[in-house]
Amino acid sequence: MPTRHIYRDDSYVKEFKSRIISITDKGVILDQTAFHPESGGVATDTGYLEAGGRRYRVLRAIHDRESDEVYHVLESYEGLSPGQEVFGAIDWERRYRLMRLHTAAHIISAIMYRDHGALITGGQVEPEYARDDFSIERFDRQIFDDVIRKANEVVRSGLELKIYYMPREEALRIPGITKLAEKMPPSYRVLRIVEIPGVDIQADGGPHVRNTREIGEIRLLKVENRGRNKKRIYYTVD
Repeated sequence: MPTRHIYRDDSYVKEFKSRIISITDKGVILDQTAFHPESGGVATDTGYLEAGGRRYRVLRAIHDRESDEVYHVLESYEGLSPGQEVFGAIDWERRYRLMRLHTAAHIISAIMYRDHGALITGGQVEPEYARDDFSIERFDRQIFDDVIRKANEVVRSGLELKIYYMPREEALRIPGITKLAEKMPPSYRVLRIVEIPGVDIQADGGPHVRNTREIGEIRLLKVENRGRNKKRIYYTVD
């Protein structure tokens, strides 16, 4: 059985118990994990595993899109073996900022798509800030100031997010189910859907906050002209 990704059902699980399935040159595979790997443009979780009275630092988690496995890269593997029970804990402060920025990114991309027909051509969410590239020709900071203002109105409205699963073919018939210009969701038969009612609906596998109000205040940091049809914004949450 593939690893169970705990964060897909509950992004607020900070600690968990698991069992080692295998140890490979890529890292440790567990039967379930709360560690979100580097994927979908969202940075990896960090934290630690405990086993046999020892604590092992998790430096990063890597996602294999084909197998859907998560490899936990540790600072040391000495003393670990398949079948061993482990206790895991994520760095919650880091994770929670990633959640807030990730949900903010969905709101921003939805407004850019709705108001300007712009798709995401690249992006990354780190704990300190996020950046997104949009397929828009006109370079005007006022466009992005306006988008951030509208995004903060959504944040303050306190919308409860909905997370559910849908057959792939059915999901792909929904307009705007992906806001990525050149990338489709993984070829899974069932897709995880993240919906911000009245604002956005996207196929997405990462952790999010429960309520938009948890995001805080979205603050635009910088706007860059990266060429024709590519405008980049940097933003954070306070």
